[in-house]
Amino acid sequence: MTKIKGRGDGLGGRNEHYDVGSRKNVPRRNIVAEIKRGEHSDAHIVKIGGREYARDNPDRSKKDNVNRDK
Repeated sequence: MTKIKGRGDGLGGRNEHYDVGSRKNVPRRNIVAEIKRGEHSDAHIVKIGGREYARDNPDRSKKDNVNRDK
């Protein structure tokens, strides 16, 4: 599975871009669309304040979380 990492580059630390494996600076709308198409089975979408964001599926590990550095 390709790991998704949030960049925290938006207002208040929101993820407007993500690093996905070797792909850097992928816009939020693109990663959300990829998750909806089933391209990242280890992730899901959450809606916060009317915006959709990528989140890692729950498990016991923090090292693979989208916001692992927080």
